[in-house]
Amino acid sequence: MSKILTPDELTERFGKLFCKGVITLVDEENGIARIVEDCIAKGPVEWDAVNRKRAGGIITDVRIEGTTIIMDTIIGEKEVKFGPASKDLGGQGLKALRVEGDRVKTTWVGLAGASIGIGACLPQGPGTLEAEYPDDIKIGGAHRIEVTITTPKMVRMVFAVDDTDTKEKGASWAMMLKLARSCPFGHFLEHKIIQLNPNVPEKTTNCVSVGVSFAAEERDIQKLMDYVVKYVTENTISANTTLAVFQGLRISKELSDYGLEAKRSILTLEKAREVAGRNGVRLIEITGKRGTIGAVAGIGCFDLGLVASSLPEDFEK
Repeated sequence: MSKILTPDELTERFGKLFCKGVITLVDEENGIARIVEDCIAKGPVEWDAVNRKRAGGIITDVRIEGTTIIMDTIIGEKEVKFGPASKDLGGQGLKALRVEGDRVKTTWVGLAGASIGIGACLPQGPGTLEAEYPDDIKIGGAHRIEVTITTPKMVRMVFAVDDTDTKEKGASWAMMLKLARSCPFGHFLEHKIIQLNPNVPEKTTNCVSVGVSFAAEERDIQKLMDYVVKYVTENTISANTTLAVFQGLRISKELSDYGLEAKRSILTLEKAREVAGRNGVRLIEITGKRGTIGAVAGIGCFDLGLVASSLPEDFEK
């Protein structure tokens, strides 16, 4: 026997707790997923990150940004292992992730105090559709809980643009941030400013491309695409604007290497198109083609952290 509860029912049962939201992104082609969980405080996030990483299971990487924990996982199932300290310290881990149509089911295991985090807090956060428990729900104390949380299946969409401004006015980073904040489709995830080679003769002032990413349900992907294209078209002031679009969680090494090369070299339009074509990047000429080089580099550098904003001498020291 099992019991299925909604977030509202969980809130009524356990009181309002601390999860501000959860998003599950999947990349079925590569067999991977990413769970983004936002909390009201950093303490629980840090503790959860350490314990989930220690437990193993299907989690391959854990990182923290402010009060948000980001977990990279495989799609599948593996047993969690809390180790000999679990009896005294408790623990929590992610055991399984399954894709079922337009939904994702994640199975979590928690011991002792940690069982509150995955048994009552996470499943009542925005983004959860329902949570399935054993018939007898006991959390906290010395109890062990296993819960399966259902969330919408979402995919990551990355948009990078270059050459939207002129020497007289405009700034790509500001335009794309306004776009991301105003977009009614999907969930805005990240905004990145990608430093490119400042010696490029066609630059405006510095030399950057800009990327933004969204989590979107598959039914909203085309609406999101249409909004981004329309917004960039209406707000660019350059005659050479190009938009690059990427769907998925894994940016290839060839693509990221191209992005790094764009920080050092003056590249050709032909090479940009070739790299984009081999690596699943769609190119849309908004007002022109010159921005293609920087837009493709923006996708390539999107997941490189501070390296994306750096010049080569900054990260090669």
